[in-house]
Formats: sequence, structure tokens, C-alpha cells
Amino acid sequence: MDINDRNIKMWSTIGARATFGIAALDLAKKIDNLMVLTCDVSTSAGLDRFRKTYPNKYLDLGIAEQNMIGVAAGLASENFNVITTTFAPFQSIRCCEQIKVNIGYMKQRVCMVGIASGLALGTLGYTHCCIEDVGILRTIPGLTIISPADSFETVKALEAAVKSEKSSYIRLTGSSNNPIVYNKDYDFKIGQSITLKEGKDITIFCAGAMVYQSLEAAKILEEKKISAKVINMHTIKPIDKNAIKESCNSKLIVSVEEHNIIGGLGSAIAEYKSSLEKSPKQLILGIKDTYSKGGSYKFLGEKHRLTPEKIVEDIISSLNN
Repeated sequence: MDINDRNIKMWSTIGARATFGIAALDLAKKIDNLMVLTCDVSTSAGLDRFRKTYPNKYLDLGIAEQNMIGVAAGLASENFNVITTTFAPFQSIRCCEQIKVNIGYMKQRVCMVGIASGLALGTLGYTHCCIEDVGILRTIPGLTIISPADSFETVKALEAAVKSEKSSYIRLTGSSNNPIVYNKDYDFKIGQSITLKEGKDITIFCAGAMVYQSLEAAKILEEKKISAKVINMHTIKPIDKNAIKESCNSKLIVSVEEHNIIGGLGSAIAEYKSSLEKSPKQLILGIKDTYSKGGSYKFLGEKHRLTPEKIVEDIISSLNN
């Protein structure tokens, strides 16, 4: 996979879903035993070229997501390197029992990719939005959970996941014209967060599409004389405990996620913080524990206060209370 300005800009334009398809196509050239399984989403997942180029490495199971996980586990037991993908609520919640038994309990290594997670499909309502997947799948023993910050990090995360010895769930957020967080190559390691901006007053942990929003919020905070450290916590499980411990010198720890405020990144941070002798107050920003009316991605981001301006307002309010 060529890492250059042109490709990074192209991946940003087409979004994480289509970029995933390109990354999978590149991996098929390198991994002889790769298998990609989908549930009638080859176009939505950017896999049309993959399907035509590698028909023997591609299985479409139809709209039968639970069956897909069973087939994936079976292929994994025969030493295939398996990637499964469909829309995030169907990849995660609909398949939860199969993931628990066939992948978690039976320890079959599969890389699951949930496309259009969070609020990306808000125009279709909350049947297709996915704001619960991290909270549910974090409870599966041995399962790695990754939420890439942008399209480029989707490439890095997929490559790392298929090389890992553990099963994984990659949560793709955002839409097309996905803002660029990384404009050049960098070192990506599962379980190791990345500090994108230094700061001395507060620490903002973020994941997925909220990384860019948090960086923009940090710029506004600087104008208000609040120095914010921004950390891309791309791996939600296993959580980077060292990064959390080091952040305890801050006045406030903030987590920003396109997920229910229960069970996600904020909860994972709080769980570890509770074991520390001293730690600062934490502000968990995300989607309140409710299902709202559907709408466009932009509309729902504003409604749930996940824009830079609203993030700043909530941080200042927390600092003043």
C-alpha cells in the first residue's frame, strides 16, 4: 500500500468504508490464506473490486450475519485469516451470541469490521445507528477493539489486526469526506495510544471520528487560555493504562466518543482510574443514554453536542463546577 499525499487525500474523500475495501484488496495480494466474508454489503463496504479480483477469497453470506460468524469461525479453525464485515449494528449486536461462543469462548481468530458505526447512518434511524457496540463487545474476553481516527488509520488498523494473534473488532465511524488526522506515515501499535497535541491543563482522550473534533476543540480552548493535551485512544481494548496514569496530573480528564456514554471509551478509562490512589475528575462526553430522532450525520453530531464548540462549552462548564 503506497502511503503518499495523493492516497491519503483520496482515502479521506471516499471515507473509511471505501478505504477499508482498498486496504483489504491490498492485503489479499500479500496473504495467501485471507478470506473476506460479507452479508450483502460488497458495494457499501467498498469490496466490489475485491470480489471481482479474488472470487476465491470472498464469500457473500447474504443477510445472515449470525451465520457469517459461524462460517468465519469454521474457516479460522482451518487456519484461514478471516475478515468479516457488515454494518456495525448487525456485525456486533445481532451476532453477539455467535461472537461470544464461536470467537470468544472457542478462541477462533477473526477480524470483524463494523462499517458505518456511531451516527453515520442516522438518516435510516437507530435501527442502523450503532452506539452500543463497544460497550457490548468489551465484555467478550480476549477481543481487541479498535476505533480508527480517520481513513488512513483504517488502513493501519486493518493491517495490524490481521497480523495480530487475537480476534478484533474494528469500529469504523464517520462518513465520506472524512477529515484527515494523519497526513503522513506513522507508527501504529495495537494498545498504544498516540499523543497528537501536548497540553498541561486538561487531557482529552478520544477515538474514531471524535479525534478530529477534539483537536478542533483544543484549538478553541487554547484561545481561551486552556491548554489541552489530545490523545488518540484508537485501541479501546486493551486500554492504554500508562497513558491514563500519566494524565492524572491534569486538572480534568475528558473522554469524547461517538457512542453511548455508558460502556464505551469513557467507561474503560473510568474503570482503570478507579484503581488509582489519586486521579482527577473525569468528564465523559458522548451520546446520552437515549435514542433520539434520526437525521443526517451533521445534525446528529450537533444534537448530541459532539461538535468542537459544544465540546468546549461542556469542558469549561465542568472546570467551573
